[in-house]
Amino acid sequence: MEWLEQVVFWHWWILAGLLLIMELLAPSFFFLWLGIAAGATGFLLLVLPSMPMEMQLVIFSVASVFAVLAWRKYRETRPTESDQPNLNRRGRQYIGRVFTLDRPIENGVGKVVVDDSTWRVKGPDLPAGTHVRVTDIDGVVFIIAPTEGPG
Repeated sequence: MEWLEQVVFWHWWILAGLLLIMELLAPSFFFLWLGIAAGATGFLLLVLPSMPMEMQLVIFSVASVFAVLAWRKYRETRPTESDQPNLNRRGRQYIGRVFTLDRPIENGVGKVVVDDSTWRVKGPDLPAGTHVRVTDIDGVVFIIAPTEGPG
């Protein structure tokens, strides 16, 4: 393992470049932070060329963990805003809409036809044909309340 004693700063920069290429090829958004840590380790080795290999590995490890954790913390505090927040939550788009009961609600459970699908509903017992408004959603079950008319 004598070759480890001959590692210089540009070796770390090559590793950083390879990690960044891996980031482009893998949709993980993880290798970016390892690449940044490798680049920072290379920079420190450029500034302090007599740094032992063990210290380089410790710096790389700590910088990698710090970079990943810092990014995760940043993402938690600043969630991505979307112009379509209900895109992958299909049921949420129906909250506030009015539908006609397809089957009566008996014992708190019934069904309503929405476009080309049937959804279970929970609410007060009502006869079929009653207009109901979706007030919330619980998993794939609409929580409904009766309305005065179709709108």
